[in-house]
Amino acid sequence: MKADIVTIFPDFFRGPLDYGITRRAQEMGLAKIEVHDLREFTHDRHRTVDDRPFGGGEGMVLKPEPLFGCLETMGLAAREDRIAGRVKQSVVLLSAQGRRFTQRVAAELALLDRVIFLCGRYEGVDERVTDFLADRELSIGDYVLSGGEIAAAVIVEAVMRLLPGAVGNEASTQQESFTADVPVKGAGGADSTCGSNGLLDYPHYTRPADFRGMVVPEALMSGNHEQIRRWRRQRALEKTLRNRPDLLEGAELSEEDRDFLASISTIRKRSGETA
Repeated sequence: MKADIVTIFPDFFRGPLDYGITRRAQEMGLAKIEVHDLREFTHDRHRTVDDRPFGGGEGMVLKPEPLFGCLETMGLAAREDRIAGRVKQSVVLLSAQGRRFTQRVAAELALLDRVIFLCGRYEGVDERVTDFLADRELSIGDYVLSGGEIAAAVIVEAVMRLLPGAVGNEASTQQESFTADVPVKGAGGADSTCGSNGLLDYPHYTRPADFRGMVVPEALMSGNHEQIRRWRRQRALEKTLRNRPDLLEGAELSEEDRDFLASISTIRKRSGETA
């Protein structure tokens, strides 16, 4: 995979891209990441990349000329071909107004041959970039950052770790939080005790089995795979209900899962009545 990052702060990426799985993916030849300085595509002595918006308003908006000029040097396929899926390329505008970035979107991007990330800045980007240049607009959360650089680093990390070979045990990416029927190129399924199926991941424990009186749950040391599976599934359901109940709406739940969640709700109601 080739990932291009277009930014006015190229030095920002010297740290985030030089460690961990992102670095490993590049060293193994699984990915190539190139950072482009947007100011190199300006044509005035001040290297101006932004301007005040028509109609007034606070802040500055990134101009279209440098962004279009930068991407026109990259030899990309036409936008309509990218949108239609006729080529495995995508131009992503990072913006607070974008679609929320999820594990599923990360997996979709990991299937592509090339992704270009446009780091928005200040009050936004000229809308013609959104309408005629980018084919995706993504946000990493419901909050506003000063620019898209941190968002680009987050998305690149999430995508790189899904490339076959980037993670030592590829099945491990199938057992994590938010992973449910997500197509990951070259990855096999996790074993029957590990699948998260769209829930938050279950709790993990390691040695020692007894740490300062805090003991690993007996089910995990039983050696009984069915007992381990049931314990992990129930703990994942509990954690999801507690921290992200919205995920339960789209999760595939068995009758056993629904009965367990109903029992938790009953216990909570009783606790509330006696509290």
